[in-house]
Amino acid sequence: MKILILHRIPYPKIDYHRGIDHELHEVTYFGTKNALATLPSGLRCQAIERAGSASALEEAKQWLSTNPRHFDRIISLSEYELLDAAYLREWLALPGAAVEQVRLARDKILMKEAVSRVGIRVPHFLSLPEFIASAGRVPWRAGTVLKPHSGASSEEVIVFKSPEAAISAITSRRSGAARLDTAQSNQSEYEVEEFISGAILHFDGLVRNGTVLTITASEYVGNCLAFANGEPLGSYHYPIRHDERAWVERALEATGIRNGSFHLEAIRHGLDLVFLEVANRVGGADVVRTFELATGVHLPSQELRILIDEHADLSARTSSTGLWHGWFVYPGHHLKDRTHRGFDGLDVFRVSPSIVHWHELSAGAPLAANITYQAHEVPLAGVIATTRAEKTREWMEGLFESVSYSNVTLPCVGAEV
Repeated sequence: MKILILHRIPYPKIDYHRGIDHELHEVTYFGTKNALATLPSGLRCQAIERAGSASALEEAKQWLSTNPRHFDRIISLSEYELLDAAYLREWLALPGAAVEQVRLARDKILMKEAVSRVGIRVPHFLSLPEFIASAGRVPWRAGTVLKPHSGASSEEVIVFKSPEAAISAITSRRSGAARLDTAQSNQSEYEVEEFISGAILHFDGLVRNGTVLTITASEYVGNCLAFANGEPLGSYHYPIRHDERAWVERALEATGIRNGSFHLEAIRHGLDLVFLEVANRVGGADVVRTFELATGVHLPSQELRILIDEHADLSARTSSTGLWHGWFVYPGHHLKDRTHRGFDGLDVFRVSPSIVHWHELSAGAPLAANITYQAHEVPLAGVIATTRAEKTREWMEGLFESVSYSNVTLPCVGAEV
């Protein structure tokens, strides 16, 4: 099989060789210079560099127009290039998720409309142009969320205390969403929805031909919006209930996610589950690592096998450790000088027997300016395991309550005296 991969995610995050036999298949990686630099040496493949000045779709079509060749599959595992891959498949009449299917799993307005039609509860919501036209007269009176309807990592997500506060801030270009306030994006790229309180959950797993093959349930400690604003974030596995699994299956069917990985977020509000959003991809941070520790299944590998019709039987893949895993990550993008100054209160946690994986930047190391959950790009990240889900949550809550960023003044590096 000839396979074209739109390569954006650093190779070690996916380990494509675990899912695709590169000796058996002809694999071509199409990506920018930086992305291709993450390919391991000695991997049997072809690497095609693109400029990165336009979209992967535009540059792939230009390349294939001047260098015609046949592919059997076109694959992207990056949320930002799923649509590019779908458009390329449509252009070349290749099998795989169609454009409208991918769009449904990318657009938060479309997906909420789809799941609400099958009776799943969603927050009240409107597109931003509809919200402005309503002058703030909406079916809810309290917290109001503004966000891009196709965004990720909680970028440009703003919470207002009321619809009136939201409409005032948005119309006066003081919303706090930089692109919207400076007219660098269209209002049609945003939505407004009711803020619903409760524990935020995420469900991760694999689906093939509409059947869920494997799934885990997790609850966040903290939340993604708070992480975007500089607070630590974590999540831990808990035992999934039968009704929760059935609810996930209904949501996946409604949003047309039939093959590959899924990452679905919901709010537990009283006795109800409220749908937030779903993606046809693996979750960020250490979702993949903790999933494999808990189930024995490496999500990206099995997703790739599903996409090339080499699906493996997962029925025997179960964890025998009896442990409950969780991951945590501390942000660094919010620190103004982009320099890691270290942590206070961390010593006892470094030597905890619950630690499975620990990644800590050295004091003085530079920090990424963008919001990222990648362990190697943040000041601190790790994976833990304990004998009970509640104990894993308590360990993480103790970490977040005890550990803070250091205010120590670091010596200048490389300065001339």
